[in-house]
Amino acid sequence: MDTEPTAQKRVVFATIGTRGDVQPYLALAVALQAHGYSVGFGATEEFEPLIASYGVEFHSLGPSIADFLHQSRFEKAMSQSMLINGPALLRQGQRILDDAARRAWVMAQGADLILLNMNVSFGIDIAEALDIPVIMMALQPLTTTSEFPFCAYDGPDFGKTFNQLTHSVTVLQQAYYDLPRNKWRRELMGLERRKKGGFFKDTKGRHLTTLYAYSTTVSPRPRDWPKEAVVTGYWPLPDNTNWQPSREFRAFLDAGPPPVYIGFGSMPFGAERNTRILKDAMAIWGGRAVVARGWGGINPEHLPDTVFAFDQAPHDKLFSHVAGVVHHGGAGTTAAGLHAGKPTFVVPQTVDQPFWGRRVFELGCGPAPVRLRRLTDESLADNLANLAGNRFYAENAARIGRELAGENGTGKAIQHVERVLANYRPRNEQRRA
Repeated sequence: MDTEPTAQKRVVFATIGTRGDVQPYLALAVALQAHGYSVGFGATEEFEPLIASYGVEFHSLGPSIADFLHQSRFEKAMSQSMLINGPALLRQGQRILDDAARRAWVMAQGADLILLNMNVSFGIDIAEALDIPVIMMALQPLTTTSEFPFCAYDGPDFGKTFNQLTHSVTVLQQAYYDLPRNKWRRELMGLERRKKGGFFKDTKGRHLTTLYAYSTTVSPRPRDWPKEAVVTGYWPLPDNTNWQPSREFRAFLDAGPPPVYIGFGSMPFGAERNTRILKDAMAIWGGRAVVARGWGGINPEHLPDTVFAFDQAPHDKLFSHVAGVVHHGGAGTTAAGLHAGKPTFVVPQTVDQPFWGRRVFELGCGPAPVRLRRLTDESLADNLANLAGNRFYAENAARIGRELAGENGTGKAIQHVERVLANYRPRNEQRRA
């Protein structure tokens, strides 16, 4: 149903993470602003140029996360020993959260609604203190269900009871994020200690409206979810760069069959090993590829002539020039590949990436995923050939792309934003009632 915008309402977003944790939420912010809302967007400082380029008011939630991820301790924790390097990283992460919470408190003054991802769940407390509604956002299914295991699980199927148990890992995650929250509640917000809650619940244990920014075509909504968990469809960010292939890239495209895109996301781990595997796989396969420089785990220097390396390109534009895509399985890159109707091979590392790799395979849009740490030059070469030549994958990916093109995820999300705003009753009204 169509609704009129609520005049002069102000909404603020808060998120911490890589570009994949910012870009979809920025798409919703842009859509809300076009719908007549005043919008503020809080993220770490490296995203100010991106957010400002869309005319959205930026608020810094702290220094660059890219710098945090690029430090040698993070590399060692991921590739060598989490036991040795993890504690210091966890302490550093708490300092990042403390800074972000204090900045978000300032940003939220005067807001009518806060929208958050789970990394900044302190925003639930901010909304409570300011007596305004809060909406949670997520790019992967995180609400507990018996229909499939927690999104980071990458093992055999043991049935519904086991699936439900795997979601208890969020209790450990929540404990980490919750550890400093009572201090912020006392020092910043004048609130008592939290009584109940969770990533998607308020302090009274009630479910919060949670908007899942992916498509039921790709992952159907579980039947045992609470009504507050809503799957809206994807939130793609329209490209505003007017990107076109450079003269050099155009010449590369014209020199042979469409290449395959290869990229391993924003996590800068194992570049030396990944690059060696890429070079050897290209020699075995004999095809053509494009790779992105970016943050990801590929060193673009000294690649063979069959591989073109570029600095940056919007996925929705770039993927129209390739035969298939190989990537880490991040929610945003998976969405971009499926929107483009391209067969996909996922090489997951962590978090939700195994889940999206399984979904791509189960949809018939690409081969079974292979963990990046288990990837070999032979397996990469075989799957590159599969992407470029398997008609079954190509037809299924094209069909999914057509279905996704008919969705309006941000439009559905705005309907729920307006419903929450319309139905929220401040505490003083509740007391009078």
